[in-house]
Amino acid sequence: MAKKKILIVDDSATVVLMEKTILANGNFDVSVANDGVQALDSIATNRPDLVLMDVVMPNMDGYETVKRLRADPATRDMPIIMVTTKGETEHRDKGLKIGCNDYITKPINASELLAKIRALVSA
Repeated sequence: MAKKKILIVDDSATVVLMEKTILANGNFDVSVANDGVQALDSIATNRPDLVLMDVVMPNMDGYETVKRLRADPATRDMPIIMVTTKGETEHRDKGLKIGCNDYITKPINASELLAKIRALVSA
Protein backbone atom coordinates (compact mmCIF):
# COMPACT_ATOMS: atom_id res chain seq x y z
CA MET A 1 0.00 0.00 0.00
CA ALA A 2 1.30 3.46 -0.88
CA LYS A 3 2.21 5.74 1.98
CA LYS A 4 -0.40 8.33 2.88
CA LYS A 5 0.90 11.89 2.55
CA ILE A 6 0.47 14.13 5.59
CA LEU A 7 1.27 17.84 5.69
CA ILE A 8 2.13 19.29 9.10
CA VAL A 9 1.43 23.03 9.22
CA ASP A 10 2.98 24.56 12.34
CA ASP A 11 5.53 27.29 13.06
CA SER A 12 6.91 25.54 16.17
CA ALA A 13 9.94 23.35 15.46
CA THR A 14 9.26 21.47 18.71
CA VAL A 15 5.67 20.63 17.72
CA VAL A 16 6.76 19.63 14.20
CA LEU A 17 9.40 17.28 15.68
CA MET A 18 6.84 15.79 18.07
CA GLU A 19 4.28 15.22 15.31
CA LYS A 20 6.93 13.72 13.01
CA THR A 21 7.97 11.38 15.83
CA ILE A 22 4.36 10.29 16.39
CA LEU A 23 3.89 9.68 12.66
CA ALA A 24 7.24 7.90 12.21
CA ASN A 25 5.79 4.50 13.13
CA GLY A 26 2.90 4.83 10.69
CA ASN A 27 2.81 4.37 6.96
CA PHE A 28 3.08 8.11 6.28
CA ASP A 29 5.07 10.39 4.01
CA VAL A 30 5.38 13.61 6.05
CA SER A 31 6.06 17.13 4.80
CA VAL A 32 6.06 20.44 6.69
CA ALA A 33 4.91 24.02 6.13
CA ASN A 34 5.62 26.76 8.67
CA ASP A 35 2.55 28.91 7.98
CA GLY A 36 -0.63 29.07 5.95
CA VAL A 37 1.01 30.64 2.90
CA GLN A 38 3.58 27.83 2.69
CA ALA A 39 0.80 25.31 3.31
CA LEU A 40 -1.25 26.51 0.35
CA ASP A 41 1.83 26.35 -1.90
CA SER A 42 2.73 22.87 -0.66
CA ILE A 43 -0.84 21.58 -1.03
CA ALA A 44 -1.05 22.88 -4.61
CA THR A 45 2.15 21.01 -5.49
CA ASN A 46 2.10 17.88 -3.36
CA ARG A 47 -1.57 17.08 -2.70
CA PRO A 48 -1.43 15.52 0.78
CA ASP A 49 -4.01 12.99 1.91
CA LEU A 50 -4.46 14.87 5.21
CA VAL A 51 -3.38 18.16 6.82
CA LEU A 52 -2.51 18.74 10.49
CA MET A 53 -3.18 22.49 10.91
CA ASP A 54 -2.07 24.78 13.73
CA VAL A 55 -4.11 27.93 14.42
CA VAL A 56 -1.60 30.54 15.60
CA MET A 57 1.05 31.13 12.91
CA PRO A 58 2.68 34.10 11.18
CA ASN A 59 1.63 35.35 7.72
CA MET A 60 -1.66 33.39 7.59
CA ASP A 61 -3.28 31.65 10.54
CA GLY A 62 -4.86 28.23 10.44
CA TYR A 63 -8.44 29.50 10.34
CA GLU A 64 -7.81 31.57 7.21
CA THR A 65 -5.89 28.73 5.58
CA VAL A 66 -8.74 26.29 6.20
CA LYS A 67 -11.27 28.79 4.81
CA ARG A 68 -9.22 29.07 1.62
CA LEU A 69 -8.86 25.31 1.29
CA ARG A 70 -12.59 24.81 1.74
CA ALA A 71 -13.39 27.54 -0.83
CA ASP A 72 -11.33 25.77 -3.52
CA PRO A 73 -13.14 22.88 -5.25
CA ALA A 74 -9.81 21.04 -5.63
CA THR A 75 -9.20 20.96 -1.85
CA ARG A 76 -12.73 21.26 -0.48
CA ASP A 77 -12.85 17.63 0.68
CA MET A 78 -9.25 17.27 1.89
CA PRO A 79 -9.24 16.00 5.50
CA ILE A 80 -7.96 18.58 7.98
CA ILE A 81 -7.30 18.10 11.68
CA MET A 82 -6.78 21.30 13.66
CA VAL A 83 -3.95 20.74 16.16
CA THR A 84 -3.70 23.69 18.53
CA THR A 85 -3.33 25.05 22.05
CA LYS A 86 -6.70 26.80 21.56
CA GLY A 87 -8.80 24.30 23.51
CA GLU A 88 -11.66 26.58 24.52
CA THR A 89 -15.10 25.65 23.21
CA GLU A 90 -15.43 28.77 21.03
CA HIS A 91 -12.16 27.95 19.22
CA ARG A 92 -13.13 24.29 18.74
CA ASP A 93 -16.55 25.35 17.43
CA LYS A 94 -14.96 27.87 15.04
CA GLY A 95 -12.52 25.27 13.71
CA LEU A 96 -15.26 22.75 13.06
CA LYS A 97 -17.62 25.39 11.62
CA ILE A 98 -15.08 26.55 9.02
CA GLY A 99 -14.59 22.98 7.88
CA CYS A 100 -12.03 21.07 9.93
CA ASN A 101 -12.84 17.38 10.10
CA ASP A 102 -11.53 17.09 13.65
CA TYR A 103 -9.86 19.12 16.38
CA ILE A 104 -7.16 18.09 18.84
CA THR A 105 -5.47 20.17 21.50
CA LYS A 106 -1.83 20.35 22.49
CA PRO A 107 -0.11 18.72 24.26
CA ILE A 108 -0.77 16.00 21.73
CA ASN A 109 -1.88 12.55 22.80
CA ALA A 110 -0.11 10.28 20.29
CA SER A 111 -2.68 7.47 20.25
CA GLU A 112 -5.56 9.94 19.89
CA LEU A 113 -3.85 11.72 16.98
CA LEU A 114 -3.07 8.48 15.17
CA ALA A 115 -6.62 7.20 15.66
CA LYS A 116 -8.07 10.41 14.22
CA ILE A 117 -5.69 10.32 11.26
CA ARG A 118 -6.45 6.66 10.51
CA ALA A 119 -10.20 7.33 10.72
CA LEU A 120 -9.87 10.05 8.07
CA VAL A 121 -7.38 8.46 5.65
CA SER A 122 -8.03 4.76 6.24
CA ALA A 123 -4.31 4.14 6.63
